[in-house]
Amino acid sequence: MDGRNNRRSPPEAAETTEPESVDSGHPVALAERVWWVGGRSGGPEPPTHAYLIEQGDQSVLIDPGSRSSFPDTLRRIEEIIPFSRIRWFVCQHTDPQVTSALPSIAERLQRGDGHLVLHWRSRELAAHYGIGLPVWLVDEHHWRLPLTDRTLHFIFTPYTPFPGAFCSFDDGSGVLFSSQLFSAPLADGPLFARDEGWFDAIRQYHEQQMPGRDILNHALGRLENWPVETIAPQQGAIVPSRLIPYMMQKLKDQECGLHLLARDGVEMRRLSRLNQVLREITSTMIVSRDFREIADRLRTVLARMLPAVALEFYVQLEDDTVLHLARESRYRGVAASPPAWVRRLFGTTREEWGGDDDPAPFRFDREGEQGEPCIVMPLFRRGETWVYGVVLILLSEPVEPTAEIGEMMQQMSTALQVAVEREAIFRSIELERQKFYERSIRDALTGLFTRFYMEDTLRRLFEIHDRGGGTAAALAMIDIDHFKRINDNHGHLRGDEVLRRVARVIKQDARAGDLPVRLGGEEFGIIVVGQPALEIQAIAERLRRKVASIQFPPPLRELRVTVSIGTAVRQVGESIPAFMERADLALYQAKDQGRNQVRSANAAAPAGQWTLLFE
Repeated sequence: MDGRNNRRSPPEAAETTEPESVDSGHPVALAERVWWVGGRSGGPEPPTHAYLIEQGDQSVLIDPGSRSSFPDTLRRIEEIIPFSRIRWFVCQHTDPQVTSALPSIAERLQRGDGHLVLHWRSRELAAHYGIGLPVWLVDEHHWRLPLTDRTLHFIFTPYTPFPGAFCSFDDGSGVLFSSQLFSAPLADGPLFARDEGWFDAIRQYHEQQMPGRDILNHALGRLENWPVETIAPQQGAIVPSRLIPYMMQKLKDQECGLHLLARDGVEMRRLSRLNQVLREITSTMIVSRDFREIADRLRTVLARMLPAVALEFYVQLEDDTVLHLARESRYRGVAASPPAWVRRLFGTTREEWGGDDDPAPFRFDREGEQGEPCIVMPLFRRGETWVYGVVLILLSEPVEPTAEIGEMMQQMSTALQVAVEREAIFRSIELERQKFYERSIRDALTGLFTRFYMEDTLRRLFEIHDRGGGTAAALAMIDIDHFKRINDNHGHLRGDEVLRRVARVIKQDARAGDLPVRLGGEEFGIIVVGQPALEIQAIAERLRRKVASIQFPPPLRELRVTVSIGTAVRQVGESIPAFMERADLALYQAKDQGRNQVRSANAAAPAGQWTLLFE
């Protein structure tokens, strides 16, 4: 039957109607030509929703549902349109709750152009169910399906919680079919969310089922760019526009992965209640990004249940460096030599720590430096079985182990391991970055600064110079005369020795505030800043004489090395390339006029656009 006279309220009414007054025995309009058509069968299992986009003979059914719920869904569909008008069957992931109706659909569908709309990770679905419907992959069709009067856009939200999960956005109505995002599987919940209190049901589902906060936030970040008017999830209440900003923001701050903490025999509901009790601790360790904030807040929270006076961390990096993170260093993570008893814990296996396959997450101990009581918690990297870090909770007095402390430590353990591992990785990267930076600003052969560092320094100096006209800067560009002959006659190893000796003279002659640089090859430079910059020609002449007086040991005893030098004083507004090219032109003049001399650039001379190569 057509059923058009049985249409429910328009979308405005659906948003404002009290959920109790919605007749879920019939289709419910969410927007123009968009319908909720199933999922509230009244059975013991949490229902799943199916949605219909009415588009004539191009109509779309989103998340068809299970085999048991499909008869009710079919009945609601045919109150609106004949089932034969549906061409597109969108399965936003592979859970049987939304796909096990497919064999029934394939048996009933008479038209030859019907398609299953899937992500490529779900393409085997049709084969597993033994149905003959052709597959239409969203990722092979630019993530959109053009319809009669609108386009259905597909938004990839991987691992929420299925690898190939995606959401669907109807740009004609603003309805986002959000799959398991914003879901809350309650058997007797409302069809429409009435107020912000509904988020508690959403929270419980996401903290249990979503694998991680970063994965969840990645998905939400992709959704929030769309002009969503209604969120239609796979399970739970439909979210009207007035609640979307609140639900979106709250979900961004949501903890996830609670199922990772469950052990055999532990009910998820009980674990969820425990998570609520310890919410502040978990939030501190997982949601906070600044490790100092994590540690300070965690110590404050622990002090409410324990006589905790301090919190310290020791972490062993892959190169065996040990970082000590403590309040005294503002938890910055400084390299330190840990106490012997702490060092002995590194490398301890899980079995050695706990004596079985489920080691205790902590110990009470008295092995601190002054023998103070403390709780010792081992840190294991994910996927590894040995201790790489130790958490010390220092106590003002001994305490007796209790089940409450045990559960608190058990829940803290996994999340704290993640937080500390994240900080250890960050600090390792910082150390590597510092090492790389040191290598990048120092020439390995001569120990002088590199051209990269010089240009970075000049950039900052020139900004100051251009603002006030003070802080003058000058450059002496130095080139070893006939250096190619030295390499040809004595070999490159002896040539390197010459470079090192010339660099040593430049470095020793430099004053505090000067910047001696190896520009490349046999070319050096020295940046002079402030009032001495006006004396750059005299400074360059002194350097020239000192280099000429270098005495080399055998077998270079007879070698005499000279340099040609070009100088320039920076003009206000002058760019780095123009400044250096004026010094380069002066150096060319020194070379051209016989070498072993100093020439200064004319401030008024325009810089050319060519490069000089010297022998």
